[in-house]
Amino acid sequence: MTDDRTADVLAAIGPRLRAAREQRGATLTGVSLATGIALSTLSRVETGRRRPTLEVLLRLAQEYGASLDQLAGTAPAAPAAPATLAAALAAPAVTIGPGAATRRRRPGPDKAVLPLTRYVGGLHAHKHVLPATDVPPTRPRQSSHDGYEWLCVLYGRLWLALGEQDLVLGAGDVAEFDTRTAHGVANAGADEPVEYLVMFGPQGESLRPRTPPLGRGTR
Repeated sequence: MTDDRTADVLAAIGPRLRAAREQRGATLTGVSLATGIALSTLSRVETGRRRPTLEVLLRLAQEYGASLDQLAGTAPAAPAAPATLAAALAAPAVTIGPGAATRRRRPGPDKAVLPLTRYVGGLHAHKHVLPATDVPPTRPRQSSHDGYEWLCVLYGRLWLALGEQDLVLGAGDVAEFDTRTAHGVANAGADEPVEYLVMFGPQGESLRPRTPPLGRGTR
């Protein structure tokens, strides 16, 4: 494995583990109790502040019913992360979960995550894809953890359950929130996939606009 590929795997492993846990509807506390892994360790691994040991990965693989290749994204067929943002947005996403179909006939659609940054820790970005489903969406399962998140919908309609709020975001809509607030997402449109970008700061980092907002019609 090349140095670039290793960096890609390390950058993506936290979001992969988080996606695998959320797909099962499990909380960090529940996984900690089931595996004996400290809650703080699980949180740091998922947010990229700590690299998981082999023992941690083995315990999580057993708990999630997945192989190490699935959790790490190192299966032979998995594509390498693109070197540029433009290539990343055009590339197919890496599927998280047991199936890679674009349409599913039961609740709990697979989530696909494509890392857009190559490092562990600090502010990092990912492209997420939720496939279309043939069943009406249900309120997303929520979780909370340290950090701050900025989310932008690229295509489709995304259901964001943020605390007691329920928001349906369309293409071009943006949301930002402290991830200590319980939150979860689901595809709000049963007939098409939804794609969105996530910028996540595991230690509360957020985006800092450097230009004033432009009025409509400004050139």
